[in-house]
Amino acid sequence: MITAGDFRNGVTFDDEGNVFQIIEFQHVKPGKGAAFVRTKIRNVISGSVTERTFNPTDKFPTAYIERKDMTYSYNDGDLYYFMDKETYELLPINADVLGDGFKFVKEEMDVKVLSYKGSVFGIEPPNFVALQVTKTDPGVRGNTATNVTKPAILETGAEIKVPIFIDEGDVINVDTRTGEYMSRA
Repeated sequence: MITAGDFRNGVTFDDEGNVFQIIEFQHVKPGKGAAFVRTKIRNVISGSVTERTFNPTDKFPTAYIERKDMTYSYNDGDLYYFMDKETYELLPINADVLGDGFKFVKEEMDVKVLSYKGSVFGIEPPNFVALQVTKTDPGVRGNTATNVTKPAILETGAEIKVPIFIDEGDVINVDTRTGEYMSRA
């Protein structure tokens, strides 16, 4: 059990069957009235973010999110198959569970599969991945203004903005949390 007075960033707890993770918290002690805890919480299963206040003495059961290292193998229609690195068993996961970060994952890449009480609700790709640019327009000579970008399609099918000096065939590093170009690989 965890009390609202013990909330810290990253803590997960169960509230009436929903699993929440603390994004931000603030202990407030007004001059008049009772103290309270103001939080910004994310429902880890649906991904929605809400702001709520709690009494510091409110108690909640701690939710343990299981993060298991698995390797993305292949997809078959709407099912994507991940291999457990220890038992070599394949785990099928539906496409609507994967989330936005999956567009940067290619076959044979290691990811963390997130589950709560045996139910898979998402995946965490590595924070940084190296991907090849498969399609982009050539950079126009004379565009020398700072931070000029152009769209590029990566080998996984994801589209991001890259600097104009990046050409087709270049391998670039991408931050999967923000979907931004980082550097050449």
